[in-house]
Amino acid sequence: MLKQYLPSGPTLARFHESDAFFRSIRGPIGSGKTTACIAEIIKRAHEQKPGPDGRRRTRWAAIRNTNPELKTTTIPSWHMWFPQSLGRFSLDPPPSHRLVTSDLDFEVIFLALDLPADVKKLLSLELTGAWVHEGREVPKAIIDTLTGRVGRFPPMADGGPTWSGVIMDSMSPDTDHWLYRLAEEDTPEDWEFYAQPAGDGPDAENRRHLPANYYDRLKAGKSDAWLKVYIKGQYGYDTDDRPVYPEYSDEIHCAREPFGPIEGLPIFIGTDFGLTPASVMAQRTAAGQWRFPAELVSEDMGAVRHAEHLSAVLDQWFPDFKFKGWGDPAGNARAQTDERTALEIMSEYTDIDFRPAPTNDPLLRREAVAGALNRMIDGQPGFLLSPACKVTRKGMAGSYCFKRVQVSGDERYHDTPSKNRYSHPCEAVQYVMLGSGEGRVVLRKQKRRARAGSRPTRANSRYAPLQWRWHA
Repeated sequence: MLKQYLPSGPTLARFHESDAFFRSIRGPIGSGKTTACIAEIIKRAHEQKPGPDGRRRTRWAAIRNTNPELKTTTIPSWHMWFPQSLGRFSLDPPPSHRLVTSDLDFEVIFLALDLPADVKKLLSLELTGAWVHEGREVPKAIIDTLTGRVGRFPPMADGGPTWSGVIMDSMSPDTDHWLYRLAEEDTPEDWEFYAQPAGDGPDAENRRHLPANYYDRLKAGKSDAWLKVYIKGQYGYDTDDRPVYPEYSDEIHCAREPFGPIEGLPIFIGTDFGLTPASVMAQRTAAGQWRFPAELVSEDMGAVRHAEHLSAVLDQWFPDFKFKGWGDPAGNARAQTDERTALEIMSEYTDIDFRPAPTNDPLLRREAVAGALNRMIDGQPGFLLSPACKVTRKGMAGSYCFKRVQVSGDERYHDTPSKNRYSHPCEAVQYVMLGSGEGRVVLRKQKRRARAGSRPTRANSRYAPLQWRWHA
C-alpha cells in the first residue's frame, strides 16, 4: 500500500513518535514535511484498534486553503504515496479516497477552507483526525473548529479512536501569525511544534531525496526575505513590495535577547500620531550606537490616551531616567476641539518636553536611520533593536514598505511608504533620530554632495532606498 517510508531526519522521527493531540511541523522547501504527514495518516490508520467486525475504521480530513491548491498540490502529493488504484477515489465534491479491506476501512476527505466562514463545512463531520496542509495559509478559526470535530470516529460504541487529533505542516509564518504565537509564546497543553533545520545547512533533512544542487539552484536570484523563510526555515515573510530599509538585517540589527536601558544615559522618545499612535524609546551611547529597548504601539487611541499610557509605562519601565521627546512635525498643528497640539498634549501628560522633529522630508527621515543601519562601531551595529519591539522589528524587516503598483511592464512602486500599523513605530524611530542629531549627519553629507554637483532631487527620491547609502 505505502511505499517504504523512513523519516528523513531526527525532527520528523520525533514528530512520528509523539502522541500529542496537535502536532505541527515547519521547515524549508523540500524538507519532507508533507510526506511525513501523509505517512502519519496511514500509520495511524493501521494502529487503530479493530472494531466489533474486525475492521480498523478511521476517517480523516485533509485541509488546504483554496480549491486550486487542493487539486494541484495536496491531492497529487497524497497520490504519490496512496495511488488512485488503491480503493476508490472520487472527485465529486468534496473529493475523497476510501479503502476497504478485510481489516481496514480508511477514508480521507479533501476540503478547501480559506475563510473563517468555511467552518460550516466542518460542522457535520465526524473525524478521527485532520491534516492541515500548509497551515500558515489557514485561519485560526478553522483550526479551532477542527479540534472539536476530531476524536468522533469511530463512535465510542464501536470502541472509539485509538488516537485522535490534528497534524499540520507549514512553511514558517510571520511573527504576528497565530502559528507563531502558539508555537513560541503561548503553547497549549498537549500541543507540540517541531522546527526543522535549514535546508542548506549541515543538519538539513530529506537531502537524500533531493538533487545534490537543489538548494543552490533554488537560492539563485531570491531576496534575503525569501531565503530566510523558504531555505532557512525561519520566521519571516516574502513580499513583492519594496522595503523602506533594505539595509536592515534582522540577524545584525536585532539583538538575540531583550535588553533594558543603560544607566546614566537619557532616554529619547519618538512618537508618531494619529489614531494608531506609536512611541519608541531609544538611547545613544557615547560611541554612537543607537539602542531601542522598548516600544509602545496603541490601537484606536487619541493623543491624550496614548500620552497617559506612555506616562504610566515610563514610570514602570524606566524609573529615575531623564527623557527627551520628539514627534511628527504635523503634531504641532492645533486641534479644532481645544486648540492644543498633539505635541503639547504629550508634554502635558508625560511631563516631558516633546518637540517637533526638525523636518518631515521623507528622504531625510529615511536616511537618518539608514546611516545608523550602515554603521559598525567596534564590531557592533550602529542600530540595535530589542526583540521586545515586535511591531518595529517587523516594520524594519519589510512591512514598512513602498507598495508595488499593479501595472504591466517595469516594476513600479508608490512614492511614499504604505501607512499601516508597522509604519507608525518606524516613523517614530525616524523622528527620534532626527531630533537627537542624526539628521545633521545627513544634511552635512547632502551639502558636500551639492558642492560636488550631485545633489539628489525629489524627482528621483522614489528610488532613494536603493541609490543612496550613507556611511558616517
